[in-house]
Amino acid sequence: METTNLPESEIHLKVPSETTYLDLIRMSVTKVAEDAGFSPEEVNDIAIAVDEACTNVIKHAYNQQTNQNIDVVLKVDYQKLTIIIVDRGQSFDPNAVPLPNMDQYIEELRVGGLGIYLMKTLMDEVDYEIEPGVQNRVKMVKYFMDDGKLKSVEH
Repeated sequence: METTNLPESEIHLKVPSETTYLDLIRMSVTKVAEDAGFSPEEVNDIAIAVDEACTNVIKHAYNQQTNQNIDVVLKVDYQKLTIIIVDRGQSFDPNAVPLPNMDQYIEELRVGGLGIYLMKTLMDEVDYEIEPGVQNRVKMVKYFMDDGKLKSVEH
């Protein structure tokens, strides 16, 4: 049984590190995820996770510098969509970022700071490869299958 509407493919985007280009990234990711056969809810989850990752690059890795690039790679195969985001900005230790206490977060009416939490919650896999002074790479994966079975549209 075919699990995706797309053949195996790989798409590369090189986007300036400006928030105005986040729409372009979101539209590209959304189109690929829709064409791959993900449900509308999953497409939205994927777009939010990618948006959070790219926003983190702009705000933290590049410190709002607009003269840098963000590389986004979208890979579709028979079982998953893989999104790789690469920057050459300031590195960080993703393990040093604590998961938020959501009760306290809501109680304090805080804004922001949920990027990594959202990415890990919305995607099936999130992995970082940090090479200080060279590049930072986040790989996020969303599978078509759960336990060997095609995911239902309403999961």
